Amino acid sequence: MSIGIVSAAYIAATVLFILSLGGLSNQESAKRAVWYGIVGMGLAVVGTVFGPGIGNYWLLAPAIAIGGYAGYQVARRVEMTEMPQLVAALHSFVGLAAVFIGLNAQLELNSVTAMKDAGQSLDTLTGFARKLAAKDAVEIAILQVEVFLGIFIGAITFTGSVVAFGKLAGKIDGKPKKLPGGHILNLAALILCIVLGYLYFTGAGIWTMVVMALIAGFIGWHLIMGIGGADMPVVVSMLNSYSGWAAAAIGFTLGNDLLIVTGALVGSSGAILSYIMCRAMNRHFVSVILGGFGGTQGPAAEIEGEMIPIDAEGVASALNDADSVIIVPGYGMAVAQAQNAVSELTKRLRGQGKEVRFAIHPVAGRLPGHMNVLLAEARVPYDIVLEMDEINDDFPQTDVAIVIGSNDIVNPAAQDDPNSPIAGMPVLEVWKAKQVFVSKRGQGTGYSGIENPLFFKENTRMFYGDAKDSLNKLLGLID
Repeated sequence: MSIGIVSAAYIAATVLFILSLGGLSNQESAKRAVWYGIVGMGLAVVGTVFGPGIGNYWLLAPAIAIGGYAGYQVARRVEMTEMPQLVAALHSFVGLAAVFIGLNAQLELNSVTAMKDAGQSLDTLTGFARKLAAKDAVEIAILQVEVFLGIFIGAITFTGSVVAFGKLAGKIDGKPKKLPGGHILNLAALILCIVLGYLYFTGAGIWTMVVMALIAGFIGWHLIMGIGGADMPVVVSMLNSYSGWAAAAIGFTLGNDLLIVTGALVGSSGAILSYIMCRAMNRHFVSVILGGFGGTQGPAAEIEGEMIPIDAEGVASALNDADSVIIVPGYGMAVAQAQNAVSELTKRLRGQGKEVRFAIHPVAGRLPGHMNVLLAEARVPYDIVLEMDEINDDFPQTDVAIVIGSNDIVNPAAQDDPNSPIAGMPVLEVWKAKQVFVSKRGQGTGYSGIENPLFFKENTRMFYGDAKDSLNKLLGLID
């Protein structure tokens, strides 16, 4: 395949990736946008594999086949509730690839340099090695900077994503944990990485990059371990950004324009999304990354009252008398796979002439847009799914608010308790509705470990049990 055809394929892939990102901003165009991305990636792979100077197809073919089959099987088996941890796991692969490619680039450079010093012919070189042989001293120095950045960002992304996966999957405690020294330890590790980078640039050898990768991996591990579970949606978005910048660094190293553009798109969009989510939580981005919430700022306010349970008959009676209903979904709905039951409840209530809408907090669930995807999957009409800013002022005029598996995003302590770990975070003000029903498995504090005064308010009743089972009981009582 000529370089002209490869360039055309790369340009087409870039356009499709941009269209894909743009289409994902709207639920109605999201499916089409995903196909844009699939076709774009297909073009990118074909253009790269069959481009000039590649070869070794006997090795590439089985690698692509095995990777494609593994990806297909994982995507087919993973439930929607497990999507957040799957995304975090996939980010780790990008980071690890950046580390390996960076180290390999330096090994190839060492090999080419050794051949030059020995006076050997370079005519046998192909592909990436030929590009390295053509570089002058300045270009090699630039390459070393790219290698350093790729390995550094890649190692942080790899270990950070592994920890994020563990926390999201419940294999690692969601509470923030730091080693003695905390941020000072991270700063010391960062300085050591810079020193190793300086040694690398002055010719100390590839061992500096191996050690730096290990230290950067520690930074990624310690950084994400120190972030509480309530911040995990931001962490996933941030790691998405990191993986993009790592991919861009790989692109510069390999001289692959498409990888540079794609990495920049992913990196910038992930950074913007992280900023938007931090603003939605009234948090500074740096503050979240360096610790977030999940710890405490002082003694939390004491909660008065008790949790009052209610059965399906009581909830059904209140819904039959209500004219307006707002449903607030959270991760508990995803875990119970209750979205189809929620959709059926919505259909029946709307069939009775009641106004039913959904309130979506920007960080609901454990992945940005998690609830929107689940509701779209259950065919809930797009026009009744509203963002927090669009619906928050309507709770005082709402007869019934139903909270399904949410905790932090409906926690009044964010407004009332300055010592709460989520103080200042904008929340859905469900407690202002005339009646509030909370579908919850038990009396626990939830993933982030923060107590919720909403559950103790006089107008709140606890609808205990698995969300799917509880809603199915409720459906049996509503025509």
